[in-house]
Amino acid sequence: PEASRAVTQKLFTWISVGTFNVDAGLLLDQLSIAFVLLITGVGTLIHVYSIAYMSHDKDRRRFFAYLNFFIAAMLLLVLGDSYLNLYVGWEGVGLASYLLIGFWNQKPEYATAAKKAFVVNRVGDFGLSVAVMIAFANFGAVSFIGIEEKVGGASETALTAMGLMLLLAAVGKSAQFPLQAWLGDAMAGPTPVSALIHAATMVTAGVYLITRSNFIFDNAPTAQLAVVIVGTITLLFGAIIGMAKDDIKKALAASTMSQIGYMIMASGFGPAGYAFAIMHLLTHGFFKAGMFLGAGSVMHGMNDEVNMRRYGGLAKFMPITSITFGLGYLAIIGVPPFAGFYSKDKIIETAFNAGGLQGVLFGSAALLGAVITAFYMTRLMLMTFFGNKRWAQGSEPHESPFLMWAPMAVLAVGSVASGYLLYSGKAIVKWLAPVVDKNQHEHTEFLPPIVVTTLAVVAVIIGVSIAFIKYRGDLSESAPSEVSIFTRVIRRDLLQDDANEFLFMRPGQKLT
Repeated sequence: PEASRAVTQKLFTWISVGTFNVDAGLLLDQLSIAFVLLITGVGTLIHVYSIAYMSHDKDRRRFFAYLNFFIAAMLLLVLGDSYLNLYVGWEGVGLASYLLIGFWNQKPEYATAAKKAFVVNRVGDFGLSVAVMIAFANFGAVSFIGIEEKVGGASETALTAMGLMLLLAAVGKSAQFPLQAWLGDAMAGPTPVSALIHAATMVTAGVYLITRSNFIFDNAPTAQLAVVIVGTITLLFGAIIGMAKDDIKKALAASTMSQIGYMIMASGFGPAGYAFAIMHLLTHGFFKAGMFLGAGSVMHGMNDEVNMRRYGGLAKFMPITSITFGLGYLAIIGVPPFAGFYSKDKIIETAFNAGGLQGVLFGSAALLGAVITAFYMTRLMLMTFFGNKRWAQGSEPHESPFLMWAPMAVLAVGSVASGYLLYSGKAIVKWLAPVVDKNQHEHTEFLPPIVVTTLAVVAVIIGVSIAFIKYRGDLSESAPSEVSIFTRVIRRDLLQDDANEFLFMRPGQKLT
C-alpha cells in the first residue's frame, strides 16, 4: 500500500514541554526520495569534478569540508519530518552557501557577495520561523503529519498567513522576486559551488518547501495565487536579465532564476502542478549542473576569463565541453525530445489549464519566457563556441582533464534522457501522487496538449532565430556602449540593486 511507503525514523526527543513533543526525526517518502537522489547524484558528480578543478588551490581541504557540509545540510532539509527539523537544515544551507560564495575571501567584493546572499536569505528565514510559530499556535504541532491531520479544522486566515510566510521563505532561498538580488553575485564562489547552488541544493529548497506544504496551500487559495504570481514575475524577470549578460556564469545564474520561476509557478497550481514542478526541478538539475560545469571547463581553458565577448570559436578547441554544453542547451530551451521539452511543456500546459483569463495570462507569460530563454541561451552558445576568435593575449584554450569532463558527460546523458524517463507512463505523477495528490484530482483541459506543444516549439524557434540573426556574425570584443535605455536597464539587472538601495538602505542609513 502507498501509505506504508513513507518511513519515519525517530532519532531522539528534541523538545519535551508538557504535552508538546518534538522529535528529531527523518521522513523518507516519495518526495524526499526524489530530492535525495538528485542531491547525492549531482553532488557526487560535482565532487569528482572539483578534485580536478580545485587541484591547484591551496585551500582545497577547506573547500571540500564546506562542500560536504552543504550537502549534509541539504539532506537534513529534505529529510526532516517536521518544520523545525527542516529549519535546522534550512539554516545550515544558508550558512554553507555563505562560506562557499565567500570562499576566496581575499577579494573584498567576493566577501561582500557572500554577505549579501546571507543577509537577503535572513529575510526569507524570518518567514519560515514565523510560519513555524503560526503552525504551533494553531495546530499545537510542527510535524508535517501532525499539521496535515489538523488542517481541516483551521481557519482560512491562519492557513493563508502560514502559506504567505512559507512563500516568503521560499522566495528568499530560491532567489525569486523580490528577494532575487543575491543570486547573480553568488557567482563569486568557485564554479563547482555555482553548479551545486543552482542545480542540486539551495535554490531548489524553496520549491521543496512549497511542495512539501501542499496541505497548507491547497486549503489557502489566496496564498496559492500569490505563489503563481511570484513564479510568473520571476520567470520573466530572470529571462530578461539573461538577455544582456556577457559574463557566462551570470547569464547562467539569470537562467536559473527564470527556471526556478517556472517551478514555483507550477507548484502554485496545486495538485495539477506539483508533480511537474518536481519533474522540471529534476531535469533542470541535470542540464544546469552540466552547463555550469561546462562554463567552469571553458574558464579553465581560457585563464579564468568569464566575459563571453572574449571567447568565440571554442568548439574546435574544446570538443567534449562544447558537445556536453550543447546537449544541456538543447534541453533548457526545450527542443524535443530533450529533458526540458517534457518538463517545461507540461508546466505551460498546466498554466493554460488554470482556465479563464488567469490561465491565458499565466500560460502566455510561460510561453514568452520560453521565447526569451531560447534567445539568451542561443546567444550564449554562439558567443562562446562559434563565431570569430576574440581571445585575450596569451590564451591557449584546451580541453579539460578527464575528471572534469566525465561528470559533464554523465550530466549530458541526463539532459537528453531524464525528461522522457520521468514522463513516460506518467511515472513522476504516479510516484508523487501519495504525497501531493492524495485524492487523485481530475485535471481539466483548457487547450489540447498538441496545441500547447506546438506553441512551445514555435516559441523556441522564434527565440533561436532572433538570436541567430543577431549574433551569428563576427562580434566585437567589447559590449557596444551606444545602446537603448531598455538595454541599459537590463544591464543593471532591471535596477534591482538600485531599488533595494532606495527602499531599504537609504532609509536605514537615515535612521542610524
